[in-house]
Amino acid sequence: MLNDSKASEENREPAGPIYEKVPVLNRFLAAAKPSAIYRVMDRVAARRASGAAVISLSAGEPDFDTPRHVCEAGIAAIRAGHTRYTQIAGMRALREAIAGKFQRENRLDVDWRDTLVCSGGKQVIFNALAATLNEDDEVIVPAPYWVSYPEIVQLCGAKTVYVPCGAQSGFKLTAEALDAAITPRTRWLILNSPSNPTGAVYSRVELQQLAQVLLAHPQVLVLSDDIYEHLIFDQLEFFTLAQVEPRLRERVLTMNGVSKAYAMTGWRIGFCTGPRWLIDAMEKLQGQQTSGASTISQHAALAALSGPQDFIEHSRKVFQRRRDLVVDQLNQAPGLRCEAPQGAFYAFASCEDLIGTTTRGGSFLKDDEAVANALLDETGVATVHGSAFGLGPYIRIAYALDDVSLRRACAAIQHFCHTLAR
Repeated sequence: MLNDSKASEENREPAGPIYEKVPVLNRFLAAAKPSAIYRVMDRVAARRASGAAVISLSAGEPDFDTPRHVCEAGIAAIRAGHTRYTQIAGMRALREAIAGKFQRENRLDVDWRDTLVCSGGKQVIFNALAATLNEDDEVIVPAPYWVSYPEIVQLCGAKTVYVPCGAQSGFKLTAEALDAAITPRTRWLILNSPSNPTGAVYSRVELQQLAQVLLAHPQVLVLSDDIYEHLIFDQLEFFTLAQVEPRLRERVLTMNGVSKAYAMTGWRIGFCTGPRWLIDAMEKLQGQQTSGASTISQHAALAALSGPQDFIEHSRKVFQRRRDLVVDQLNQAPGLRCEAPQGAFYAFASCEDLIGTTTRGGSFLKDDEAVANALLDETGVATVHGSAFGLGPYIRIAYALDDVSLRRACAAIQHFCHTLAR
């Protein structure tokens, strides 16, 4: 038998961190910030749960129902027993349809083996960066940017290099600014067109100018986030970087998805095409992470890409009409200025002239976050402050709502601005 002292010695807790008592986070996760958009959405949910009426202009989500034939394809997949695993990279039939989409719409020479299906567009981005970034690598992100780009870079242990792109450049990255931002440690450039949050769209000429810079820096990969490709207005033509400059094809990951174009946000299907070595690396990572995307959702996405496409043009026209309504109404609000976005479904309005004023409820508007908070608290209209996207003082308004709700929200914003004390 062990004596008491020896038993006590063996039962003693080990030295060092006591993980079961003190949570220890990965240091990259600890430094990352939660999504500002979801924080606003949580506040909206809490206010609605308490009985308050809220018009939410915060979420980037089409208000249309998923097209009926797409839903029926998902239901048919369930009834047919298509409820098991697929290949990690996605069903071959869906990957062939994705390759066909890139060939048909973007004039990219894509084989189905050059594609990958993920559980949403965000996983495409995470897979690409996690598969290629090492500590101290740099990722160039034009600002304003979608809120998740720098946080994913942070989670991968790399460094985000922000390049300010204000209203004077149409909220777009110029060739001169890109060239100045590239260093020997630059690994990626992230381009988003049409842009979230500004709706800015890069022309063929603008992409060609960026391409000339990139051709001189062969270590730089490019992630072209085209998720809003089909929401483009005023008869503008959409271009993507690998289409404009084929010599960059081996360094460009072109990503897209069904969430915005087909109102399928909850189905969680994103996809991409790029050089085979990168697709293989992303597939390897996904195999140890989530494996293949939902089989049912893949069948629905196949129906979306290969079935009737009239929904896209219908929704584009609706969003353009809503854009015109919202921009006109915002520009009638004292202290707000808003240029008409070229795509997506966001208006990015300057609230610079509201800073330093006080609301009827007594809130001092020291910055754009205070403006967004006061709008929600005092008018029941939820927006997202522009500084969350890397550029203030702005507010982002998502006009993915019916016309009646948009008119009510804009009227409330106008009244709010009219009653500010200066």
